[in-house]
Amino acid sequence: MLTELRIENFAIIQHLDLELAPGLTTFTGETGAGKSIILDAIEALVGGRADLAQIRAGAERAILEAVFRIPPANRASLLQILEREDLLDDSDYLALGREIRREGRSAARVNGRSVNVSLLRELGSFLVDIHGQSDHLSLLNVRQHQVLLDHYAGNVELLESYRQSYQLLLALRRELAGLRQSEQDSARRAEMLTFQLNEIEAARLQPGEEEPMRQERDRLANAENLAGLAQKALIILDDGNPEAPALTDQFGEVVQSLSSLSRIDHGQARLYEQALTLAESLSDIVRDLREYVEKIEFNSHKLEQVEERLDLLHTLKRKYGSSIENILAFAKDAAQKLETITHAAERIAELEAEEKLILEKLSKKAGELSHKRHTASEALAHSVETELADLRMAGARFMVDLRREPQPAGLAINNGEHVAFNENGVDQVEFLIAPNPGEGFKPLVKIASGGETSRLMLALKNVLARADSIPTLVFDEVDQGIGGRVGTVVGEKLWQLGRRHQVFVVTHLPQ
Repeated sequence: MLTELRIENFAIIQHLDLELAPGLTTFTGETGAGKSIILDAIEALVGGRADLAQIRAGAERAILEAVFRIPPANRASLLQILEREDLLDDSDYLALGREIRREGRSAARVNGRSVNVSLLRELGSFLVDIHGQSDHLSLLNVRQHQVLLDHYAGNVELLESYRQSYQLLLALRRELAGLRQSEQDSARRAEMLTFQLNEIEAARLQPGEEEPMRQERDRLANAENLAGLAQKALIILDDGNPEAPALTDQFGEVVQSLSSLSRIDHGQARLYEQALTLAESLSDIVRDLREYVEKIEFNSHKLEQVEERLDLLHTLKRKYGSSIENILAFAKDAAQKLETITHAAERIAELEAEEKLILEKLSKKAGELSHKRHTASEALAHSVETELADLRMAGARFMVDLRREPQPAGLAINNGEHVAFNENGVDQVEFLIAPNPGEGFKPLVKIASGGETSRLMLALKNVLARADSIPTLVFDEVDQGIGGRVGTVVGEKLWQLGRRHQVFVVTHLPQ
């Protein structure tokens, strides 16, 4: 429901703030007072056309703002759109804005954030229906006719059940299509996957093995050089030679000297302790070096084995992934694909049996939907024609056209015929009207404009009031070409419609 409307520098309106209530609101006044401008502003706010001529003379821009209370019937659909566009907040209200600038650019806003005008139009389709000279009219959208008929027929729960089965069928057919495609080249793919799996499994890969192996390869390849360097260090540290005593022997003399020094000068005891620590460290280095020299391998056969292993890892990485972990993940995926191919025929048979059962359920539910639609369409046509007679259109006739499209691969219905089907069932629904006696039925999109259109829509809206989930209805020029008793009838019907909807009407008729 529209709760607040703010208009600034739009057409002849300099500034206007309106707080709007539920029920019927009537705008009346002399020609040129700005009644229809208010409706033009509402239309622009829900994505209708806006041009520079609508900016007030002397102003640089026109600003339009509206606040809607989110209707319970359309709440789920609106919240889904807002969530998709990252515009969702915790409020029960929705703020729409439109700014028309004289330099040609315009801006649209939802909840204070810039959006495309197309989003205003999408949101507006759940909030406002405008009946008059504009084309912002849900009943002129043929896709909406099936929705309205199903609400009128009480098909909401049945249609939801049908759609759940329909979605299951789509998912099942997607899986079937994939399996059948796989089956066509299954022999070639199975051979390739088996080869790849065998190659990876034969390597007996271990995560993290590559780096230690590289280090071992480097040690084996440089064993002679490593042994020479270690021996040279040992000679300097511990073995010594006639020309140069071992470093450990020389440092032992340093320790003895500092020991004597610290006994005389106690303040230098710290130096003696540091020397002892260094002497112990030198001993540790010597011990570790001797152990290292003993472990150095001069093994050309083992070096060859390590290099072969690294070459194998390089080859597998080039073919299946940049690391051992990636290669193992590739193998796991290949095993799953191979299993799918191996069991494809069994799975296809299972899915085909499931498909047959789902199609039987869909056929039954589609038949129920279609039967209820046909029954409701007769009642709807009779009710609309009664309304039209009240509105001095006694010769007008209304019909709900329900069609089915034959399709050999479609859904089987009661008489054995196969017809096209979608998420809404097997029926194509369209409202048709014959405004005058002798005229054939025409789609609503081809009916006359102006007051006649408004009266037709008023009749439809009154009949469909319970089914129509759009909360705010706008009627402009509904009094065109009528007066007297019919004007009173129109007023009464608008008031009745206002008991279930928020209704705005522009009129010159006192009735």
